[in-house]
This record gives sequence, C-alpha cells and structure tokens, in this order.
Amino acid sequence: MEIVADLIKVLVPASLVLWAMYLTLSSFLRKEFAQKNLEQRFEAQKTVLPIRLEAYERICLLLERMLPNNLLIRLSNPEFNVVSFQQVLIAEIRAELAHNFSQQLYVSDDAWLSVKNALNETISMINLSAQELDPNAPSIELSKKVIEKVLQNQHFSTESALNFVKDEARKLF
Repeated sequence: MEIVADLIKVLVPASLVLWAMYLTLSSFLRKEFAQKNLEQRFEAQKTVLPIRLEAYERICLLLERMLPNNLLIRLSNPEFNVVSFQQVLIAEIRAELAHNFSQQLYVSDDAWLSVKNALNETISMINLSAQELDPNAPSIELSKKVIEKVLQNQHFSTESALNFVKDEARKLF
C-alpha cells in the first residue's frame, strides 16, 4: 500500500506539471500562430491595397466616361443618324465594361452590381430614346433626347454608382 501511496505522490505532481506545461505550450503556440497570421495579413494588405485602389480608380473612370453627358460629347459625330449613333454608344459602353471586368475581383459584389446596373440603365435609356425618334434623324436628335431623359430623371444610377464606389474606396483608408 505504501508503494501505491508513494506512486500517487509522484504521479499527481508530475501530471500537474505536465498539464501546466501543455497549457502553457498550447497557449504560446496559439499566440505565435495568431501573430504569424496577422503578419501575413499585413503583408498581403500592403500588396493588395494599391491594386484595390487602382481598381476603384478605374471603375470611377469608367463611370465618369459612361455618364450620358460625357459619353454623348465624346462620341458625337454629325455624320451618324440615330440608329448608327445608338449602336456606337451601346458598343462603347459594352466595350468599356468588358475592358474593366477584372476590376470586379477587387471591389465588393454590391459595388460591381451597382456599376453593372448603372451601365445597363444607360443602355436602356439610349434604346428608349432611340425608339422615340425617326431612325434616319441626325444623331444630335438622339443626344437631345437622352439629355432630356437625364434631366427628367433626378436620380441617375451612374452618379449613384459612382458615389457608392467612392464611398467604398474611402473605407479602405
């Protein structure tokens, strides 16, 4: 019986010391892992942040270029009729969007959705304006009709999308 008592006297303190070492070591390893994870995130952030900011810049540029006023002025050509000008405008919007597809990787889903919705609304407005005009009328008539629709619509989604993207980019700071 004395041997069992002596064995317990040795095993209990040894078990407690072993348990304490396990807790200390696991706590230390958890903290080290968290620290390494934090360092990796920081390094990744240093690399990704400039890329994300560039993506926001490109999307802002896309939206500015696709504002109806800017789009109409940039692509205006007196030789076009309504139908050809409509086709040029829509082709330009789609080409610009296709050129910037990769930017969706760096912005939120909501921001990208607002960009796509804004450009689709612009295409829709151009199509509706063209339907209300004679297809052989000069392109200036389509420009006037689109501007008229922009002035009627106080809340234009391209400007809303631009503000949304700017606000989201500001949150990165």
